[in-house]
Amino acid sequence: MLQRLLGRRAGGADMAQKQQGVAADAGRALEQHPPVAVKRGHHDGGGPRIPRILRALLRRIRGLEAWRPPTEAKQPAPGLDMPPKLIPALVPGAGQFVAGSYANFAGMRPFRLYIPGIYRGQALPLIVMLHGCKQSPEDFAAGTRMNEIAEELGCFVAYPGQSKYANGSKCWNWFSPRHQHRGRGEPSIIAGITRRIIGEYGIDKRRVYVAGLSAGGAATAVMSATYPDLYAAAGIHSGLARGAARNVPTAFTAMRHGNGEIADLTPLAPGPAGRRPMVPTIVFHGDKDDTVHLRNADQVVEQIKLAGGADLSEAVKQGRAPTGHRYSRTLYRNAAGKTVAERWVIHDSGHAWSGGSPAGSYTDPLGPDASREMLRFFLEHKLPEGLN
Repeated sequence: MLQRLLGRRAGGADMAQKQQGVAADAGRALEQHPPVAVKRGHHDGGGPRIPRILRALLRRIRGLEAWRPPTEAKQPAPGLDMPPKLIPALVPGAGQFVAGSYANFAGMRPFRLYIPGIYRGQALPLIVMLHGCKQSPEDFAAGTRMNEIAEELGCFVAYPGQSKYANGSKCWNWFSPRHQHRGRGEPSIIAGITRRIIGEYGIDKRRVYVAGLSAGGAATAVMSATYPDLYAAAGIHSGLARGAARNVPTAFTAMRHGNGEIADLTPLAPGPAGRRPMVPTIVFHGDKDDTVHLRNADQVVEQIKLAGGADLSEAVKQGRAPTGHRYSRTLYRNAAGKTVAERWVIHDSGHAWSGGSPAGSYTDPLGPDASREMLRFFLEHKLPEGLN
């Protein structure tokens, strides 16, 4: 059809070669013949109709380019599939890395789920990992090595994926009021993915955690503030506090300068009876981060302290990772002596996952190992009985 519309004749031995150039020809044709509005039922020889038809066909071509043949791997649960051509490091030991999707009134998002090799139906912990801008679930899994550590400790790991149609850079929309509240926008989708996995795999409801990097870290702050009855602890790497921005311009201001006059650090209003106001949180941030200013880590901690409604004692420890970077680690303890927050400042590190693998993007292999420290912190905390 494209060949006929473009006035081309194809046949014989050169058919395959001409078919390969069809998409490029169609693109050039669109440039030469801009779309013209046409009323329904208008027929005038086809001139203005060609761009409309070409656009429809190009959409189909792009869809075919994105399509991958279905795998024959066994599905571990209804609606979940083994993705093709996985990076070997993403599936350590006897684990599985499966693909799924979730949809509700706010939209649809894909996700990946790591199932540890020890799983035999028992109630295990779950970590929900939110990637940064321009990343994907697979890229984030490779860079953080979270699957590898989760295999050692016997945990599930879920990686919700942001859609390029929801955000052109695949950033979670943490800066939009629509996506900063419980039961609305992307928080409702991420919570829905979490609950679906809990239900399908019999996850231990008291040991469900959420973590993220950059935009994913900011989205994590939103999730912990709006769903404190779902997540037992949170990990925020190079992120921002909930309410630090209300649109794109204020998001860039908050990222570059920190609080200023725009960040709303008001804790979440009281919710249903029994909900605790604060989620224990571990924070990582490089002091040479020129994408998200270090002041944002201070804001996150201040928001946690405000939500807790009680004075926390502080203890600072200095150290150096075996692989290189120095760090300052601040522990925040409640009156009972329980550590409810940690703040790690990685000296001479930029906007990257500390201790990550170069197999993924935005990683700093020089450590300390944020993934291992987050899992250690997470497993020290459980939801109180009867809260979830």
